[in-house]
Amino acid sequence: MTLTTPLPGPVPPTAATPVLSVRDLRISFPSEAGRVEAVRGVGFDLLPGRTLGIVGESGSGKSATAMGIMGLLPPAAELRGQVLLGGRDLVGLGDKELSGVRGKSIGMVFQDPLSALTPIFSVGRQLSDALRVHQDLSKRAARERAVELLDLVGIPDPRERASSFPHEFSGGMRQRVVIALAIANEPSVLVADEPTTALDVTVQAQILDVLRLAQRETGAGLVLITHDLGVVAGHADEVAVMYAGRIVERAGVDELFRRPAMPYTARLLAAVPTVDSGVHRPLVPIAGEPPALVGLPTGCPFAPRCAVALDACRADEPSLRHVAGHGEVACLRAEETYGGALDPAGGVTPVAPPSEPHSGTPSSGTAGTGTGSATGTGEGEVVLRVEGLVKTFPVTKGTVLKRRVGTLRAVNGVGFELRAGETLGLVGESGSGKTTTLLEILRLRRPEGGRIEVAGRDLATLGSAAAARELRRDVQIVMQDPLGALDPRLPVSELLAEPLRAIRRDRGAIRSRISELLGLVGLDAAVGDRFPAALSGGQRQRVGIARALATEPKLLVLDEPLSALDVSVQAGVINLLARLKRELGIAYLVVAHDLAVIRYVSDRIAVMYLGHIVETGDTESLFADPQHPYTKALLSAIPVPDPGRERTRERVVLEGEQPSATRLPAGCVFVDRCPLYRLADEGVRQRCRTERPAPTPVAGRPGHRYACHAV
Repeated sequence: MTLTTPLPGPVPPTAATPVLSVRDLRISFPSEAGRVEAVRGVGFDLLPGRTLGIVGESGSGKSATAMGIMGLLPPAAELRGQVLLGGRDLVGLGDKELSGVRGKSIGMVFQDPLSALTPIFSVGRQLSDALRVHQDLSKRAARERAVELLDLVGIPDPRERASSFPHEFSGGMRQRVVIALAIANEPSVLVADEPTTALDVTVQAQILDVLRLAQRETGAGLVLITHDLGVVAGHADEVAVMYAGRIVERAGVDELFRRPAMPYTARLLAAVPTVDSGVHRPLVPIAGEPPALVGLPTGCPFAPRCAVALDACRADEPSLRHVAGHGEVACLRAEETYGGALDPAGGVTPVAPPSEPHSGTPSSGTAGTGTGSATGTGEGEVVLRVEGLVKTFPVTKGTVLKRRVGTLRAVNGVGFELRAGETLGLVGESGSGKTTTLLEILRLRRPEGGRIEVAGRDLATLGSAAAARELRRDVQIVMQDPLGALDPRLPVSELLAEPLRAIRRDRGAIRSRISELLGLVGLDAAVGDRFPAALSGGQRQRVGIARALATEPKLLVLDEPLSALDVSVQAGVINLLARLKRELGIAYLVVAHDLAVIRYVSDRIAVMYLGHIVETGDTESLFADPQHPYTKALLSAIPVPDPGRERTRERVVLEGEQPSATRLPAGCVFVDRCPLYRLADEGVRQRCRTERPAPTPVAGRPGHRYACHAV
């Protein structure tokens, strides 16, 4: 673990010649409904060493802009305008000419590293090939340079790992390899399209540091496309906000976050869950849906969703114009918004954090006495009790005749309690055992080891499938991908009727319950006749929640319920979940990699690492005073959507990769990556290596416990 220096502030603009100039870029695609105008007149200049962040909702044209710059659009797309790279226009060049530019003068970091890496070649071979295509190097020299690049981006044992294949790397290491590929020939421009979306928060911090290092090494200008406004706040010099295929606001990062002048930007910022101060404010989702980019009506595309729109806004689409002291904004009321005369975000006021009592029911908790436990002490009914949960998987070798060569310990001695009206968040990196814990609970069968009790019934004593089916109505799940969780062949009304038929409700009761469920999750009754493909992402997730609530469960398990949603849609679903918990007194068990969301929705948090709970406590207690070094690393890696705080706060970046659960240390599972272990005396280090730490209470903070010898 490394204590990093504060992030550098925005690079001051210079009079240098832009390395990339985009002029009136227009991209359209054919569709059955007509021509889709995906990008409509985008233009910007990128200076050497500076970072332009591009943000906006899905469908706003961000990725299409990146693909247009790189010349990676499908053949049916129509591209117009200018993309000037070092004064050379890339628009109109053939694939052979563009191949001489891509990878040499302009490099790209893709969202999914597996799509950018060839699975049949080693990473060293792929880096060597990328070098030899554009440089006159021997195989030996290219191989040495490939090893240097892997070392530069932080791959451990680079010479040995150069012979590894992409599937042998973790997600974070694969993304490092993609960055190494992008900078191999020292390009003048880097384009990063959602480079950290699928990564854990700790890995995200590492990748962003590597990207900053790569930019510093090459002096390249960086176009950073992301939906995470905290990432933009910490790494961009200038921000362009896109909506309906065009830039609607462009300003310096400090100016834009301090006081946005475009109502759409203000609403985006108001929808972000940011509670680093410990004070919650209500999230303000953006009403309505982004417009379809086929046959756009006249006027401002955001007008139907804008709280301060005028009649004139619907007559003509405003062009970008300069706002003194700010930047460029496409809004007729920009000066009023920037000056503070208008509040397009609706005016937000702080509210009590969720860890405070709701309706007089305490929601705080205390840790149990068992190893790795998180036990609540609220007054509500205990809906879920887990004690000493163990789950292992065999590690086999061979294709035809498989033989067991080891054991993967996915969950090892996990325990916690969850009460009615309470939310427990499980957090940790991928591979920590969070989802396996959920699945063991949802199986409603005797666990491999330990004890699970749901709604007062021990799963080991259910005895029959009929008893498990009866208990199933008390436990439901909301999946990460709402489209994948809903049958595309059935309309919404049938999707909601299915679980009701399973518990033998009659037709009249089913019709009544469907109408009640749609109203409960804020959907119009007309949605019942539509199919999942015809719904937006937020609507589909609401249908998934309604389906889970159909049987009136006592426990709702939510596995990454917001990761596939835009920030504006996410805000509406977060508000919905909070309202349902208040109204129904339901208990939530939530797994999510976005710790800002976890802090916003959870009453208590349990931090997992390699199948163990290493720290647990009330949400605000744990965020305000984390004890375990792993928890400190997780929390410090959360991006804060405020440039001032994000660039000056101290961050902790973990070194190395999470070890395999097939070879757990005899003592503390975090010992291989722990900074306190390196600083401790030999007596403490001996305990860390040989003795599993027991939970230790934090003085003056009931319910807050951690498992560490060195604290």
